[in-house]
Amino acid sequence: MKDMSKDVILFSTADWDNPFWTNKQHMAVGLAGHGFRIFYVESLGLRKLTMTWRDIFRIMKRLKKGMGGFREVQKNIYVYSPLVLPIHGISSIRRMNAGILRAQIRRHLTRLHFREPIFWTYNPLTATFAGEFNEALLVYHCVDDLSASPGMPVGVITAAEEQLVRKADLVFTTNPNLQETRSRWNPANTHYFPNVADFDHFSKARRPWPIPHDIENIPKPRIGFVGAISDYKVDFELISHIAEVRPDWHWVLIGQVGEGQIGTSIDSLLRPNIHLLGPKSYQILPDYLRGFDVAVLPIQKNNYTASMFPMKFFEYLASGRTVVATDLPALREYADACIITHTPEGFIQGIEDVLHGKVPDPKRCLELAQQHTWEKRLDWMMELLVKTWEQKHGS
Repeated sequence: MKDMSKDVILFSTADWDNPFWTNKQHMAVGLAGHGFRIFYVESLGLRKLTMTWRDIFRIMKRLKKGMGGFREVQKNIYVYSPLVLPIHGISSIRRMNAGILRAQIRRHLTRLHFREPIFWTYNPLTATFAGEFNEALLVYHCVDDLSASPGMPVGVITAAEEQLVRKADLVFTTNPNLQETRSRWNPANTHYFPNVADFDHFSKARRPWPIPHDIENIPKPRIGFVGAISDYKVDFELISHIAEVRPDWHWVLIGQVGEGQIGTSIDSLLRPNIHLLGPKSYQILPDYLRGFDVAVLPIQKNNYTASMFPMKFFEYLASGRTVVATDLPALREYADACIITHTPEGFIQGIEDVLHGKVPDPKRCLELAQQHTWEKRLDWMMELLVKTWEQKHGS
C-alpha cells in the first residue's frame, strides 16, 4: 500500500487574515502540525457583491494579494487569493471562473510539487473541481448551511452541495441538523464532529490579570458577546429588550458589525448600556472575556442558525465564563453545562441566576472545554482519514 499523501488543497470560505479564525484556518494549522503541506485557497466570494465601500475595499485588497501568486504564511501553509468574479448565479461566469481557477491552481501546485493531494473543501461550489487535480481523497467539511446565509445563490449552492456530498470520500459536519441532512446523500461516510476551541488560549481568561481599558471603563455587571454582529445571526431585538428593562446591566458586544451581511442596521442597539467595541484580535480575546460577568449567545432562530454550532460556546467555557444561550439544536446535548433559554424572560432569568451564583457545575464545564479542543478533534478526524485512505488505496 502506498503512503498517504501529505499534500492538501484546502478550499476555504474565509480569507486567511480574517481576524476571527474559524475551522478553516485552525484546520490548516492543525494539519500542517501533523506534517501536511497545505495549499490554502481563500474565499471565492460566495455572497452577492454590493457596491459598498467595504466590498470595494475587499476587491482592491484581493487584487493586490492575487497578483502576487501564493505566499507562505507559516511553515508548510501556502495561501492563494484567487482572482475570480464573485458572481455565481450566472452559469457562463461560473464556467469562466472555473476555467481560470483550475489553470491557476494547477500552475501553483506544479511549482510546489504537489502530487495526488487530498482535496479538502468548505465550499460546495468546488464540487465542479473534484477530480481535476489528480487528488487521492475528497473531504468535505460542512460547517454551515451556506444556502441559508443572506445574499447566497441558493439553488446553485444546494445542487452543488448534494453533488459534492455524494462524491466525497469523507464528510465532516459540525451540527446535528447538518449531520442528519447531509448523511442522507452519503450515509456511510458522513461523521459528526462539533466545533471546538483552543483551550490553552482561552483558558488565559481564568488568570487574575488586568483587562483592557475600554472594557474596564464599562460599569458592571457586564453581559458579553463575541462574534459577528449581524442580525441574521444575533437577536438584536432580544438584546435591545433586555437592555431596556434592565438598564443597570451593561452589554459588551465585540465583533465586526455586518460581517457576512452588508447593510446590517444597529439602530436598535444604540442604547447607553449597550457598548459596541468593534472587532478585537484573536490574541487578546481572553483579556476581554476576563472582563465579562456573563457570556451570552443571543442567537436568532432561523434556518441558518438551526444548522449552526457557535464556535464561541467552548471558548466561553474554556475562559471560565458561564454561558446563557438561546435554545439551539447543537447546544441541547450540553444543557448541563450552560443555561438554555426559550423566551426573553427566560434569558433575563438566566442572566440573573448567573449573577447570583446559580451556575452549572464548574467542574463539568471545565471537563467539556478540555475534551473539545482542536487537537483532540483533529486526532479523531485523522483516524477516519487514515482508515478511509487505507480502504481506498490498500493493496
